[in-house]
Amino acid sequence: MADSLNSIMVLPVLKYGHPVLRKKGVRIETIAAEIQQLVADMFETMYAARGVGLAAQQVGQSLQLTVIDVRGVKDRPSQLWLKGHEADVASFMPLVLINPMVKPMGKPVKGAEGCLSFPEIYADIERPGEVDVIAQNERGESFSFRAGGLLGRAIQHETDHLHGILYIDRMDSASLDEVKEELAQLQAETKQGLSASRAR
Repeated sequence: MADSLNSIMVLPVLKYGHPVLRKKGVRIETIAAEIQQLVADMFETMYAARGVGLAAQQVGQSLQLTVIDVRGVKDRPSQLWLKGHEADVASFMPLVLINPMVKPMGKPVKGAEGCLSFPEIYADIERPGEVDVIAQNERGESFSFRAGGLLGRAIQHETDHLHGILYIDRMDSASLDEVKEELAQLQAETKQGLSASRAR
């Protein structure tokens, strides 16, 4: 894969207020060189921003594609099961999910979440504790697994992005009220930037 790539680059991450963040991604039917390039660029972008996940919408592409890597987080454990057996999370990273289908499992659990499209805005979000996932990797191979902990949360957060759903949509009213001023400011700055770029 690496041989066929152009130079890998850090892409701009779209911020709250950009309309692409609300677009549902289209299914990827063919994993061509452009998709493999996008995957590589998304990983580069995610690592540069010190994130654990990044969805295609966040770099301006309305596609069913997300990348995840939770290896850098030591204080929030992740769980992984392959064919019903517990597996090593680190050896499963970095993770590419193309056209993922996610089935929530387990009881709801609250946990802190942030988002690269919402700099410095955090809140506790309630999500199912585990998920069953079926997806394709960057080579077009289908695979399935169950994830819990931070990995399960990151998968749910990123696959929400693929359907135009943002983590603020999952906040309770008290949490949303706490960050409403920051959200309004971020949205206004994004829209101002879009207007300025159209005017050029």
